[in-house]
Amino acid sequence: MLIVQKYGGSSLQDPGRMKQVAKRILHLHGSGHEVVVVCSAMGDTSDELIDLAGKVSSDPSAREMDMLLTSGERMSNALMAMAIHELEGAAFSLSGAQAGIFTDASHGRARIVEVVPSRVRQILDQGAIALVAGFQGVSRDTNDTTTLGRGGSDVTAVALAAALKADICEIYTDVDGVFSADPRIVGSARLLETVSYAEMLEMSATGAKVLMSRCVEYARRHDVSIRVRSSFTDHPGTLVSNSMEDVSVEASRVTGVTHTKSIAQITLEHIPAEPSVVAHIFDVLAGAAIPIDMLQNICAPLRPEFSFTVASEDGQRTCALLEEHRARIGYGPVRCDGGVGQVSLVGAGIRSEPGIVATLCRTLAGIGIEVQLISASEIRVSALCRADQLHAAVRALHRSFGLDSDVPAVVYAGTGR
Repeated sequence: MLIVQKYGGSSLQDPGRMKQVAKRILHLHGSGHEVVVVCSAMGDTSDELIDLAGKVSSDPSAREMDMLLTSGERMSNALMAMAIHELEGAAFSLSGAQAGIFTDASHGRARIVEVVPSRVRQILDQGAIALVAGFQGVSRDTNDTTTLGRGGSDVTAVALAAALKADICEIYTDVDGVFSADPRIVGSARLLETVSYAEMLEMSATGAKVLMSRCVEYARRHDVSIRVRSSFTDHPGTLVSNSMEDVSVEASRVTGVTHTKSIAQITLEHIPAEPSVVAHIFDVLAGAAIPIDMLQNICAPLRPEFSFTVASEDGQRTCALLEEHRARIGYGPVRCDGGVGQVSLVGAGIRSEPGIVATLCRTLAGIGIEVQLISASEIRVSALCRADQLHAAVRALHRSFGLDSDVPAVVYAGTGR
C-alpha cells in the first residue's frame, strides 16, 4: 500500500515527540508500505515567526511572509529526516516546490493548480521515505514561494495522495479522530467512526478544527479517503470518505454540534422597500469576493433592517465597502457586531426533519439563550447567539440530541490542529 501521512504541529512539538513519530513512520515502512509524510511546523513555530516579523516590520510584504513562514515546515521535515536516519532508516526531505506542488500566485492563500510528484516517486522507488514540507508550493506564474493558508498542510497531504493514487491519507493530530463536538468544550463528546465528505465539509466550515475545509473539498473531488488519527495512540480514528454520501435524506440524524466565534454580524438600517436594493448589496459583496451566510430581513415600518453574517476577518472590510456604496444604493447606517457566535447541528438529511429546528430553539430557550438568526441547508442548521453563551449552547444541544458518550474524550496536546 502507498500511504500518505500528515503530522500536525502538536504531534511534533519537541525533539522527544519527533523521535516518537519517527518510530511510528519507520514501523509502517518496515511493514512493507510505501510512505510519504507531510510535516507541519513544530509546535507554535508559525506563530513565533509571525511575531518575529512584527518586531522588524510594521507592514511586512506578503511575498516575504511566505518566504519566512515556509521555513518552519522545511525545518520540521529536515529534522524528521535526521530522526529517521538516526534510527537507521532511509528518508529524504523536500520543500513543496521540490515535491512538485504548483500553485497560483496568491501569497498567503494560494490554491494548488497542479501536483507533479515525480521526485517523490523517485524517492519511493529507491525504497526510502519521502518527507514533504506542508503548507507551501511554488507559483507557476512568478516562480515565487507561496503558502496555502492556515492549516494548508492538510491540503498538501491530500493533494499528494491524489497525485500518487495513494490507498489512504492519514491526518495525525492530538485527538483520537473526529468527535461529535469539540472535546475541549464537551468532555462527553462521541468519537465518530465514519463521516461523509458532505458532513465533514459542513463541520469544518462551521468551526470543527480537526480538518481544513479545503482539504476535505480536495479529497471529495479526487475521491481520497482520509483517516483522522491521534499520533499519541494507536486508535484507528475516524474515516472520512464517500461511504455515506448516498444516505437517504429521510434518514435524518444529527452527527455533531459545531461552533465558531469567527464571524461578524453586519446590519444595515433603513433598508428601502425596493427588492433591487438587496440585490445591489449582494452584487457589491460578490464583487469583493466576500461570502455571506446567515440572513435576516426585518421589515419593521419605522426601522427596516437587513442583517447577515460574514467571516470575522471580513467584518471591517465589509463595513467599509458598504459605507462606500451607501449613498448610491440608499440604505442607512452600517453596523458590525463581533460579539456573536454560531452554533450548528450537522447531519445527513437534517433539514427534512422539522422537529430538529424546534428542539434546537426549545433547548436554547430553556437555558436563557436568545436565537438571533437561523440558517439551514440539507445537512446543517445554524443559530446565531451571543459569543459568551456559545459554549453553554454547544453542551446543551449535544445533550439534547443524545450525543453524549459514556467514554470521556481525551485531548492529548495542543489545539487539535
